[in-house]
Amino acid sequence: MDPSTHKLYHKDDFDSRKCLEHYFSDKSSSVFGEDSLIFPIENLTNTFSKGDIKGDVLIDLSVGPLVHHLFAACEFFKHIIVMKASDQCIMELKRWVYERTGAFDWGHAAQLHVDTEGKSHQLEDEEQKVRSALNHVVKCDLEKEDIRDPIVLPPADCIISAWLLDVISKDQDDYMRYIRKFSKLLKPGGHLILFGDLDTTFYMIGKDKFHLLNYDEDFARKALETEGFIIDFCNTKKRTVVNDLCDCKALIFIVAHKDK
Repeated sequence: MDPSTHKLYHKDDFDSRKCLEHYFSDKSSSVFGEDSLIFPIENLTNTFSKGDIKGDVLIDLSVGPLVHHLFAACEFFKHIIVMKASDQCIMELKRWVYERTGAFDWGHAAQLHVDTEGKSHQLEDEEQKVRSALNHVVKCDLEKEDIRDPIVLPPADCIISAWLLDVISKDQDDYMRYIRKFSKLLKPGGHLILFGDLDTTFYMIGKDKFHLLNYDEDFARKALETEGFIIDFCNTKKRTVVNDLCDCKALIFIVAHKDK
C-alpha cells in the first residue's frame, strides 16, 4: 500500500478502544507489553523519582485514551490536564476516570508501576491517585496555531506526549511545527517528555492501516534543539517482537527542557 494512502490518526476514523486492546492490554494475545507498557512506565518512574521535574500543571498530549504513563507523574503535579483531538478518545478516557461500566481495565499498568517502584503494597491507591489529579479532559484542535483556543489554560511545568507526534506528523517539517506548538504551552524552563517509535511507517487498528512518521534518533534530537529545547536525557530500545500490526524498529524516550 502506498504510504500516502494510509489513514491519519486525527483526521480519519480511529477506534480508540481497539488501539488499547491491540497495543496496551494484558491479554495473552498482546505482544506489545514490554514496549508499550514496561518501557514507558520504567522510564517515567525513573525520571520523576529524581525529583527534578515537578510543579503545578502537567499537560498530557498523547495518542489515544492512554493512562499508564500518568501513574509515575501524578504525585509530582497538582493538576493534570489531558488534551485530545478526538471525541471518542475523550469519552473512553472519561469512562475510566469516572469508573463507568465498560471502562478499559488499567489494573495491569498500575501493578507494573508499583512493582517498578518497589511499592506493591500501595496498589489499591494507584489508580485513584491519577483520577484525583486528572482535573480536566478537554478537546483541542491540533491544526490551530494555539491548540488551546478557545480554552484558557495556565502554562505548564511539564508536557508528556506519548506517540502523538508520530501519528499526526505527515512529514518532518510537520513534526517540528507541532513541537513549536507544544512549546507555547510550556513555561520557560518547563520540560517536554516524548515517547516515539523509530524507523516506522505504519500501525494497524483493526483492518485499517494508519500513518506513522519515519524518523531516527538524530532527527528527534535535532528537532528539539532547533525549536529551543535542551536535551536532558535520551534512551532508545530495540523493538522486542516483530508483528504485522506495526513495523517500528525501535522506541525512543526523550526528556528536554525549554531554554529560558
